[in-house]
Amino acid sequence: MFNSLISSIKRWHSKPKADRGAEPKPPSDNGQKPKPAKKSPRAPKTSRVVVPRSDHSLSRRDVSRAALTVMKRLQEAGFEAFIVGGGVRDLLLGGHPKDFDVATDATPEQAKQLFRGARIVGRRFRILHARIGREVIEVTTFRGHHSDGEAHEAQQSEHGMLLRDNVYGDLESDAVRRDFTVNALYYTTNGFEIHDYTGGIRDIEQRQIRMIGDPETRYKEDPVRMLRAVRFAAKLDFEIEPTTAAPLKELAPLLRNIAPARLFDEVLKLLMSGNGERTFDLLREHELWPHLFPDNARELETPEALALTRQALRNTDDRIRNDQRVTPAFLYAALLWPAVNSEQKFLTEKGIPPVPALAQAAQKITSNQLIHTAIPKRFSMPMREIWEMQSRLPRRGGERAFRLMEHPKFRAAYDFLLLREDSGEIPAGLGQWWTDFQQADEQQRQQMVRDVPRNGARGSKSRGRRNRGGRNRNSSKRPNGGADHPSN
Repeated sequence: MFNSLISSIKRWHSKPKADRGAEPKPPSDNGQKPKPAKKSPRAPKTSRVVVPRSDHSLSRRDVSRAALTVMKRLQEAGFEAFIVGGGVRDLLLGGHPKDFDVATDATPEQAKQLFRGARIVGRRFRILHARIGREVIEVTTFRGHHSDGEAHEAQQSEHGMLLRDNVYGDLESDAVRRDFTVNALYYTTNGFEIHDYTGGIRDIEQRQIRMIGDPETRYKEDPVRMLRAVRFAAKLDFEIEPTTAAPLKELAPLLRNIAPARLFDEVLKLLMSGNGERTFDLLREHELWPHLFPDNARELETPEALALTRQALRNTDDRIRNDQRVTPAFLYAALLWPAVNSEQKFLTEKGIPPVPALAQAAQKITSNQLIHTAIPKRFSMPMREIWEMQSRLPRRGGERAFRLMEHPKFRAAYDFLLLREDSGEIPAGLGQWWTDFQQADEQQRQQMVRDVPRNGARGSKSRGRRNRGGRNRNSSKRPNGGADHPSN
């Protein structure tokens, strides 16, 4: 499909300009639509391209029925409506997008009247969520340049970041307000054409991510665009165009100005979409990683820490491709563990017992991370349980192994143990014991527990509890005086 698209593009460019598609008639002014934004002198230059149905491979049969319904209602009400963004991009690349966004010249309030149960959300830029059956379609109004808006419509911080951007415009101004050219393609069911104002089709052909406008200015407007550039490059296996990539290292510290809750959401998109390892490499290449996970970044000079981080991301990618469940708790446990482990060793060398040292290390590293990305409690609590169980897994004597297997987080802790062994952090062996234990029957498990060395039950010399007379309180109740059983 992609080769067919390239051939269609070449045929289209070879046509005379007059045959490339007529200018669409402007919609009749019914007094309801927002006024187009004035042309800003700072806006990038555009060259309008309309690709007719005969010269592209996108079919409305590949678009969700809900998105088509939204477009139809808007058009029947006299508004323009286009499928825009990643949905168009991915269809042209032969993909199967799950989400479709619609852009229109209707304001959020006007569009809301057309859809029962629709909600207007967002403060920085207000959008409409239109529910069609079980599907929610995001409907955005054409944006204008923020410099053309009034004070209550557009606001910027001292660093140039857009705090509010509710300035409406037309189709062309909306195209240049989007971030990357490959995301600024518009598909309409009126003639089944694709509208391209920024060279997005050409960049798809050349497999590159290019910023619309001046990259430095656009990154300052919203530093998250730096992460989006990396994410799209990893997802699509594209290169980041040199001019677009050039400011990334210098402007990376601007990520500190983004709310931790928003960065948590971005991290999930970056690392839990099936391309985490590739994304990790690009984030490190452009020096963005230290501003997301600073404690992990400091530990990556250690081969074991790098191996554990990379293997955790690789495993996550494999599970996503196999439609298996993944959780941020496990991924965050892996990313923060090298720093937690290092801090625990430092504290134990100062004389703090291992268990309190682990608790203190976990608290410190987690608190440090919360400055950069949020970690909701539904993930931070199991993350810490996974860490805490690492000190319990070697202690398998008596009933401990059976009780551990019944723990809700046993499987995650067991997988984490294997990850640590694979990275070379700890010697192999314990993971295989637990693998065999899970596959054994009850009699075999009992024998495996009896065969565990006494120091395998506690990890240190066993000490029985004694009463005032120096005798073990429960020895009379145990077979053979308790000689064959661990003290705890």
